[in-house]
Amino acid sequence: MSRSPVFRGERVDIGGRRLRVVRAGPAAAQGPLVVCEHGAFGCAADWAVVQEKLAAKGLRSLAYDRAGLGHSDPGPEPRDGRAINDDLEALLRALGEPGPIVLCGHSMGGLMVRLFALERTVPVAGLVLVDAITPDVLKLPGGPPVVRGFGRLLQAVSHGARFGLMVPVSFVSGNLIGLPGEAGAEKRRIHASAPHAHGAAAEVMAWPATSALAGAAELPADLPVAVVTAGAAQARGAIREVQQAPARHSQHGYVEHVAGSNHANLLGPRYADAIVRGVTHVLAQPGCETGPAAVTPAR
Repeated sequence: MSRSPVFRGERVDIGGRRLRVVRAGPAAAQGPLVVCEHGAFGCAADWAVVQEKLAAKGLRSLAYDRAGLGHSDPGPEPRDGRAINDDLEALLRALGEPGPIVLCGHSMGGLMVRLFALERTVPVAGLVLVDAITPDVLKLPGGPPVVRGFGRLLQAVSHGARFGLMVPVSFVSGNLIGLPGEAGAEKRRIHASAPHAHGAAAEVMAWPATSALAGAAELPADLPVAVVTAGAAQARGAIREVQQAPARHSQHGYVEHVAGSNHANLLGPRYADAIVRGVTHVLAQPGCETGPAAVTPAR
C-alpha cells in the first residue's frame, strides 16, 4: 500500500478538493488573521520562517499550497487569479475565518492578493507586498516576453520532472530561501515534484490574464499597504518604482528596501524581520480591527 508523503499542516476540504494549510500562532489571538500567498513555483513552506516570527509576536497566520502545488489537489483550469481567489475564499469559509485578514503576497502572489482585495467581500485590513509583482510590470519594456519565456521554461521543467530530472536540481535550487529543518526538507521535495511543476506552469501561463484582472482598478487609498523589496533602495530602477507604487498610493503606505537580500532569501531567517515589520505597520493603522470599508467588487 502506498503512503501519503509526510507534510506539515493539514489538508482542508473546500468542496470536493483539498488544499494543504499550515497554521501558526496562538489560536485565541485577537485581531486579523495574516494570510500568506506564495509566489510562482512556491508553496506554504516558503513562509515557515515568517510564520514563526509572527507567532513569536502573538499573531495568527495561515500559509497554504495553491491548487495543484505542493500537497494540494489540482483545481479547474485556467489557473488565473480569479480561480485562485475562489479557492482562498472557499478555504477561509471552510476554516470559519470570516475576516478581517491581512494579505501577504510574495512575488507573483502580489497579483493574487491585490485582486482579492479588489473583488472579494472578506474584509481585508491591509496588504503586505513582498518583492511583489504588480500589474504594471507587464508594461515595462521586455515584460511580456520575459513572462512568456518563464512560462515556457516551467512547461519544460514540468516535462523533465516527470522523468525525475528535478530531483538533483532540487539539491541546488530547492531551498534558496534558506529554510531550516523540516520546512527546508519539505521545500526540496516539493521543488522536485512533477505535479508541482505542472501546476506552477499553469499559473504562469495565466499570468497576463491575472495581471489584467488585478490592474482593472486602483486599490482604495485608505487600504494600508506595506511594500518590502529585496535589495538596496537604488537597485533595479524601473521595477523598483512600480513595486513601491501601491504604498505610495495608500494613505497608510510603508516602504522598506532590504539591502543585501534577494528575491528568495528575503523570506529566510536573516531578512524575514522586515516582512514582520510590514505586517505590524498594517496592523497599527486605524480601523485595522475590522478592516477598511468594503471595496466594490470589480467583477
